[in-house]
Formats: sequence, structure tokens, C-alpha cells
Amino acid sequence: MTNEQFEALVSRLEHQAQSNPGRYRFKVFLLAMLGNAYLGVMLLLIVVLFGMLLASVMVLKLLAVKLIIIVGFFLWMILKALWVRIDPPEGTEIKAGQAPGLFAMIGRLRCQLGAPRFHHVLITDDFNAGVVQSPRLGIFGWHRNYLLIGLPLMKSLTEEQFKAVLAHEFGHLAKGHGRMSNWIYRQRLRWSRLLAVLDACESQGGFLFKPFLNWFAPYFNAYSFPMARANEYEADATSARLTSPQVAAEALTSVNVVGSYLAEQYWPQIHKQADEQPIPNFAPYFGMGQGVATELDEISTQEWLDQAMALQTDSADTHPALSDRLKAINESPRLALPGIGQSADRLLGFALKAITESFDRRWKDNILPSWQNRYLQVQNDRRQLAELNRLFESDAELTVQEAYDRARLTETTGNDFDDALAQFRALHERAPDDPLVCLSLGARLLGRNDAGGCRLIEQAMRLDENTILEGCELLRDYHWHNGGKEEAQTWHQRLLERSQLQEAAHKERNQLLLTDRFEHHGLSDAEAAELRAALAAIPGLRKVYFVRKRVKYLTHLPCYVLGYRVTRFFQLHSQRRSAEVLQRIQESVPFPGETILISVEGENYRFGRKFRWMRRSRIL
Repeated sequence: MTNEQFEALVSRLEHQAQSNPGRYRFKVFLLAMLGNAYLGVMLLLIVVLFGMLLASVMVLKLLAVKLIIIVGFFLWMILKALWVRIDPPEGTEIKAGQAPGLFAMIGRLRCQLGAPRFHHVLITDDFNAGVVQSPRLGIFGWHRNYLLIGLPLMKSLTEEQFKAVLAHEFGHLAKGHGRMSNWIYRQRLRWSRLLAVLDACESQGGFLFKPFLNWFAPYFNAYSFPMARANEYEADATSARLTSPQVAAEALTSVNVVGSYLAEQYWPQIHKQADEQPIPNFAPYFGMGQGVATELDEISTQEWLDQAMALQTDSADTHPALSDRLKAINESPRLALPGIGQSADRLLGFALKAITESFDRRWKDNILPSWQNRYLQVQNDRRQLAELNRLFESDAELTVQEAYDRARLTETTGNDFDDALAQFRALHERAPDDPLVCLSLGARLLGRNDAGGCRLIEQAMRLDENTILEGCELLRDYHWHNGGKEEAQTWHQRLLERSQLQEAAHKERNQLLLTDRFEHHGLSDAEAAELRAALAAIPGLRKVYFVRKRVKYLTHLPCYVLGYRVTRFFQLHSQRRSAEVLQRIQESVPFPGETILISVEGENYRFGRKFRWMRRSRIL
């Protein structure tokens, strides 16, 4: 199902759900039961067949035994494919004795909503909160309930606002009038998760289910989408009822604004320090509460709020946009940030200090390698920029690549955005048909809301198809932020199509099958001679075949295959020698295009036999 088909179906179904909610819920229920029935019937048929074979052992004897082995093995493969292990969520577990205030709030909400008990409460480093049900029996359920609470979220909200967030999450599992919606909500997650696991599963036992699920899962997602969105509104209503509409509005507003602050200002400012310091010397989670309380300036806050309120609800997410969620509870945006020491992380009690320190230590350990690499890279970039500036000031003519590097480093390392833009403009006048220059200048113009960048990016995509993905993304985002929803959707669809094409091409060009078809490499005599000379310089190579693989995707881009031998016909295959020669080939041979390297000895001898019978395939 394409995105357009999904959106059209959802739009039609939303009208049905609004006109007759009871009838629509019953239709979705029947559809959910269809999926459950399919799995149950398929498994039952196989089990019945297995039982009948067991009962016929005395009559069919040896034949029955053989069939039992075959059917039993098949049944085992199917159960193995369906008995998926879904890892429980990760986080720092906290007990009631460590944080009595938090667990008292959880207990009161559970009692008010009739929500199930939580087997584990985990504190995470995400700016989020959620309820996760991890099945112990795979698709058959018997869930463990996990309550996930993000420490950054607790540091960004008051206790009442945090209570409103928890009430929303609990509402997804609550009993009462929303029980049917919540059941459908969990079914929706279940089918999507099962399809994803089966897609990644290598077991052959899933073939009976994947064709059905490939149709059923997106279809059920579309049918359950209106109910899933209604479930979000119901959860918001629960939040407003258990706190107040004003507090619920404050929580919704703060989550959007503070989320933008953390992503666009707080974390970038911390990571920026890697430019000056060789090792991180910060405790970001410890200082986060103070940052939220003191560092949100009025201009940035209003800009983030305007951006959040400008977003429109669409079928890309079951969560409605902020403006619609506030409208549903009859409220307007309300931003009320907690003061220093007044945030909801106080509910963690004595565990707060230990958890925060633990997150800070883990952050430092995880980021240290990339931090040090960033520091070294910045120092190298500064030296390179200084050298390029020296050459420019001495009136030496820079190459196009040197001029491009100077403009890029002026922006990233010198932090002089105006000068960098001027350099990119001058470079484009010098090299108007360089795709990288067109893309770079176009991206910077769009960043300044200059529509002239669109023409440059489209030109770059015509000149070099390797720029298509980035170009589509830039154009999509530009039109989206400027209200051009149709243009944004057009570029988004092209981005998806190109991504799918490149993913298929990548898969095709990273595997080699005996059923593949090959042809003459098509190199010129000069190109073949250059490749042959490079291969001849590698010690240990005995024979080399070079052919071109016929591909289905991106056929204009050649996919070559190089098959090599390191032993004579009377010698035993040596994996060690083969690996050594492979490394030398990878390090020293320039190929004319994308090339798959394969030893045609040992288990791959049939490729050697196939190449050997191709005319002019051997080049060494």
C-alpha cells in the first residue's frame, strides 16, 4: 500500500468513524479477529495434521514416521518464526522504597483509572514517558507491563504537569469506556511489531504468514488509524480530567517547547564544547533542570511555540498536532516552566542523585570516543583553514576543491556564515555545473529562506544522481516550512521512491548468486590494461576473472565482479592466503566502478567454473 493509498483510505475511514462510531468500532473488531483467526487456523491445521500422522503410525508405519518428521520439523520452524523474542525495554529500575512520592502518584492514578499494575518502573534518558507491554509468550501475550519515565522529561515539568503526562499514558491501558479502543491500540502495535520481526526473521517457517501479514498489517493499520487517533484524544481527556485542562495544556505546551530547546540549543551547546576541550567535562543531566529554568529566552521560546502550533495533523502519525490537541480540551497554549528545584524529578527522592550521576557517567563513557575525534578533527580543520586562507591572501589560485573546502571551513570552523555564503556564490560563478557546489549553495540559500536555492538543488540532482536523496529532503523541508504542503508531499514521495530504489540496488549489488547472469565487462582496452597492471603487482594472485553482473536496478551504473584464485589447480585452498590477497586488492587496486570481490576457490568454486566458460572474462 503506497502512502497516497494509505492517506486516501484513512481519510475515507475517518468520515465513517465519525458518522457511526459504534458500527465502525465493530468493523475494526471483526478485522482484528480475522487476523487472530488466520494465525490460529493455520497453526491448528498443522497441529491436527501432525496428530493424524501420529495416530496413523501403526497403519502407515515407516511412511508415517517420515511424514511425522517432515511435518514436525515444519511445525517447529513455524513456531520458531512466530515465537519471537521481544526484548524488554531498557532503563534504570526504581522501587517504591527509593521514590515513595513517585509511586504514590502512580498508585493514585492506577486506582482512579483502573489501569493494570506495572511490573517494572524504569527511568530512562529519553525526553519521553510511555507504557510498554512486553509479551512473555510472543504473539500469544501474557504481558509484563513497564512504565518508562524519562529523566529529562521530569526535569522539564512541574509535578502536576508530570502527573498529566502520566495520566495520558495510563489512559492508553485504562479500563472502562475506552477499553475497546485500548484493545485495538494494542492489536495495532502487535501486528506491526510481528510483521517487522518476521521481515527480519530468517526462518523459513514464516512464509505461511508473511504474505497474509504483508496485506493485513497495513490494511489493519489504516482501519484502526481513526481509533488510534481517537485513543490519543481520549488519553488527553483523561489527563485533563485527572488534573485540569489548564495543567494538561501546560504539559502539552512544555513538552513541545522544551523538546525543541533540548534538541536545538541545550545539547548542541554541550557538544560544541568538543571544539575546545579534548575530553568532556560536563554533567548534562545534572544541569538540565537549571537550563530549562533559566536559559529559554523569550524570542526562541515564541519561535518554537509558533512552529509547534503551525504543524498540521496528518496521517504520518496517530498523535494529533499540538493545536488540535489543545482545541480538543478547549485550551490555548500555556507555557509554565518549573523554577530551579521545583521540577518533577523531586519525586525520585533519594534515588535522584544516584540516577542522575549514573546517566552523566554513562553519557561521558559513550560520547568520549566521538568527542575526542571531534576535537582532533576541529584542530585539523583550523590548521587547514589557516593554510587555505594564507594561500588565498597570497593571490594563489585555489582549485575548485580547495575553494570549496575553504568556504565550508569558513562556515563550520570559522563560524562566519556571511563570508562563507559569499565564497559559495563566487565558487558557483566559477564552476556553475559542479553538482556539489550547486547543492551546497542551494542548501544555504534555502536555510535563509531564499527560494533561489530550489533551482540550484534541482540542477545538482540533474547533474549527479548521488545528490537526489539529499536534494529531495532539502526541498521537502523548505516547502513544508513555507506552507507548500503539496510541493513538500511531491518531494517526499520522490525521496521515498529514490530511497527504495537505492536500497534495492544496494541489496542487489552486495550479494552474488549462482543464478545471477554475467556478461563481458565492457571496459576499453586502456581501462582493462590499467586494471590488469594493478592486479599483476599483487603477489600471490594466480588467476583473475573480471565480468559485469546484470542488474535490475540502476542499470546504467555498472556492477562488476572480480573472481580470483591464489592457488594452483593441484594445491589445497588456503583461506588465510585468500584473505591476505583480498586485503591487498582492496587496498591497492582502483576499480572503474562498483565491484564485488570473491574468491572462486573452496565453497565458491562453481563461480570460478561459471566465469571460466565466459569468453574474455580472464584478465590475469
